[in-house]
Amino acid sequence: MPRDSVRPSAPQAGADSLFDLDCDPLSFERAARASGAMRIAGLDEAGRGPLAGPVVAAAVILPDGCLLDGVTDSKQLSDRRREQLFDVIRERAIAFGIGFADERTIEEVNIYQATIIAMERALGDIAPPPDYLLLDAIRLPRVLITQQAIIKGDCRSHSIAAASILAKVTRDRFMCDLHERHPQYNFRQHKGYGTREHMELLRKHGPCEAHRRSFEPVASLLRERP
Repeated sequence: MPRDSVRPSAPQAGADSLFDLDCDPLSFERAARASGAMRIAGLDEAGRGPLAGPVVAAAVILPDGCLLDGVTDSKQLSDRRREQLFDVIRERAIAFGIGFADERTIEEVNIYQATIIAMERALGDIAPPPDYLLLDAIRLPRVLITQQAIIKGDCRSHSIAAASILAKVTRDRFMCDLHERHPQYNFRQHKGYGTREHMELLRKHGPCEAHRRSFEPVASLLRERP
């Protein structure tokens, strides 16, 4: 799809009024459909904060009026429940896409821009493309699709919540695979986040190629090691 400009978003007054409809997890989807949209995709990411591994984005188009029991912000769910819902979402979705931006990309363009790239790649995995995007507090300036950035979108839009689960489970599985290559860091447990255990293992073993070298304390540890 074209990625060199942005079509104007929905009128600002209408967007503002939507922020009061927190009780309905489909309020944003209903409003988009009322404006003429047919293929409404929710997008979210996982992995902006960790010290290692990629940032992963997902885009999900659900059927009109679809409410999946248990689907909410992935951070509020247990690992087991996310895994269960991952399969449900994939089965019920009209379409979905997954996009990665690896550590090298993060280092080259910064984590915010890498997140945008991952989301663009997730959208590129959907054919035909959506005609309206709901995103969690981010915009995609190179994507020529009407879009709306929603504060706390993963808690307020069912489509974004579904995308957050796909992104989180995909990334967690990737980090478990990474653990098999670098078991000394126990990526399977902390998924690359800066836990106390991860910090101790980083100091003991030093960073590996999966670590984000511009992130602290990884950058300082690299400077200290010969």
